[in-house]
Amino acid sequence: MGRSFGLNQAALFLAYDRDLVHPAKEMRKNPTAAERKLWEQCLSKFPHRVLRQRPIDHFIVDFYCAALQLVIEVDGDVHESEQAQVYDEGRSKILHSYGLQVVRVTNAEVLGEFDRVCEVIWGFVGCSGGPDPPSPREKGGPEMEGE
Repeated sequence: MGRSFGLNQAALFLAYDRDLVHPAKEMRKNPTAAERKLWEQCLSKFPHRVLRQRPIDHFIVDFYCAALQLVIEVDGDVHESEQAQVYDEGRSKILHSYGLQVVRVTNAEVLGEFDRVCEVIWGFVGCSGGPDPPSPREKGGPEMEGE
């Protein structure tokens, strides 16, 4: 399971690098426009608790829902390079080793295809009687890892 060297580990929590706690707090103060929109208009209303900028292993993930074992990553332009894609793939493999599902969406998808992004994320809830997800205007959805 992941690289355990230097990680804080407890029975109830995923392992994380303590040195990432302060940078994660700073990142929560300065979200990208896409992260802010996804948080304010979708994830803050989610039926399960979602944490922003959460340290897991040696990474800081954009959003984490422990109840669903779900990581949501919002990727900017920097993730388009071949080197970044190789890094992201390795990072996702480590997150998968913790039993987590990883959904990756781009800033452009959040800002331009918001309803589709929300539909994909709310699809992980799969519960009846909870709040209704935002109603999508279009069918389909952004690419998800593992599909």
